[in-house]
Amino acid sequence: MKKVKVNLKERSYNIIVRADLAKIGSSLRALKIGQKVMIVTNPKVGHWYLPQVEQSLKKAGFTVNCTMIPDGERYKSQESANKVYARCLQYGLDRGGTILALGGGVIGDLAGFAAATFMRGINLVQVPTTLLAQVDSSVGGKVGINLPDGKNMVGAFYQPKLVYTDLKTLRTLPAKEFSHGLAEVIKYGVIYDASLFAYLEKNIGRLKKLDETVLQKVISRCCAIKARVVALDEKEKNLRAILNFGHTIGHALEGITRYKKYKHGEAVAIGMIGAARIAECLKLNAEGISGRMEKLLIKAGLPVQVKGVKLVWADFLRFMQHDKKVLAGNIRFVLPVAIGKVKIIDTVPLPVIKEVINSLSK
Repeated sequence: MKKVKVNLKERSYNIIVRADLAKIGSSLRALKIGQKVMIVTNPKVGHWYLPQVEQSLKKAGFTVNCTMIPDGERYKSQESANKVYARCLQYGLDRGGTILALGGGVIGDLAGFAAATFMRGINLVQVPTTLLAQVDSSVGGKVGINLPDGKNMVGAFYQPKLVYTDLKTLRTLPAKEFSHGLAEVIKYGVIYDASLFAYLEKNIGRLKKLDETVLQKVISRCCAIKARVVALDEKEKNLRAILNFGHTIGHALEGITRYKKYKHGEAVAIGMIGAARIAECLKLNAEGISGRMEKLLIKAGLPVQVKGVKLVWADFLRFMQHDKKVLAGNIRFVLPVAIGKVKIIDTVPLPVIKEVINSLSK
């Protein structure tokens, strides 16, 4: 078991990697929180892990209820949040109670948003069951819901009391879903850690085979990087923006396809290639960076170009301009200048963006 601490003074918390869901009750009891726990999950994850989590919590003295949300990005909505609120009220959850997010990024974001806003904030525990959630969305306190014209446009910075990661949950994750999480893993190598990127180049096969030694090393390192960035810039005033690498184009791609064509990791993978090509157009990086990235993303089972979708520039531009990362009307990009180092740019000429967007669909 590995612990990574997110240092945020009175809001500090631990990320436990290689935990055991059968022991989650005792870990929550150590937090000295209230007796009532509302689990938010989806039917797929609930089928595999809800009984185990409920049993452990009850054994530790908690009373437990559950809200089921359908699986899919389109359910990260105000309607779903309202469903969680209603269940919390019916259950009698008070400010000492806890919302426990059991699932991937959609459940974590939605449940976290509900915890941040119900009674102006109650306890939140993240139990991520996908690779993407384990290395990224469960850590750092970004919670939120989508609007029809923009992803994560309504939300908050709200830190959990604990992130509890059981690597065994990845065994029931479809291979394609695992690949989606690898996009965020590769992202950390590009933005912060060249040695991690090189390690992935050598060990991506072992990682895809769920080698627990490699999994723990990689997931712990990704969490440590994010914990470091969040500790230095919790509310994304400067440094934390590097975590958005690939997301400016990625979120727009998700939006114009109504979250039905591309999963988040797939869209981010394409977005990272787009960002690398923009950097090349602006002569910000050395030749060959996008090629290394493409090779690794393809080995990870991720797309590096758009297929089966006609990219209409006006629609793409509209989604990018509505993105929450826009600053003073300028579309902000995180661009790689080297493997392990990026630069935040909000003055990319629109013709350059359009040229790169067109290149992604060829």
